[in-house]
Amino acid sequence: MVDQERAADVIARDLERRIITGELPDNSPLPAEKDLGQEYGASRTVIREVITALTNRGMLENRPRFRPVVKKPGFDAAFNTVGSIVQHLINAQEGVETLFQSRVFLERALVREAAIRAQSSDIRELRAALQANKEAIDSSEDFYKTDIEFHRVFYAIPGNPIFTSLHEAYTQWLAAHWVKMERSPERNARNYESHKAIFEAILDRDADAAESLLERHLEQAWEQVKGTFNV
Repeated sequence: MVDQERAADVIARDLERRIITGELPDNSPLPAEKDLGQEYGASRTVIREVITALTNRGMLENRPRFRPVVKKPGFDAAFNTVGSIVQHLINAQEGVETLFQSRVFLERALVREAAIRAQSSDIRELRAALQANKEAIDSSEDFYKTDIEFHRVFYAIPGNPIFTSLHEAYTQWLAAHWVKMERSPERNARNYESHKAIFEAILDRDADAAESLLERHLEQAWEQVKGTFNV
């Protein structure tokens, strides 16, 4: 019998170990609450507390009326875990600006990497994302989605899962302010031209130009984001 005072922590730690080692396979349903309670000698209240804790850590996907599903932790789960803290930190302009500056720093390096090392498959993906961006100019909602996709390709080119997870995290963390930005086909067209110039610099293998154009593009984006704060 697990000591009830520490039951939830002990059980959560053991289930976490079983998920990480693969004893509980990724994408498999978690054993039923009743079975877990019998296995660990704990009440259903304790088991539900454990499930909530593991869901918050990104190790379970929990939907109403369904058994929780095991999610072996990856970089996405790691960033999701800190997401609520980040959201608290970026409620003020200073917090958003600090986060945005980190994105600028990273993307400057990523476009340099793209200009130097992008393979033909990467170029095709960038070209397709740019074309989709162009076709969406008249629809701000679609343009926003294709804008995200164009930048996502830079994070994917190095083949490092941390970068792709970071892109997803930036998108989620900054979305609340991005969707408030003033949008119009004219502004979309200007942003598209910035994307096109960055792409052409990468085609020319001009890392300095690609970095400079990216930095200018994101500086302009920040000027638009600032408008979402009443300052």
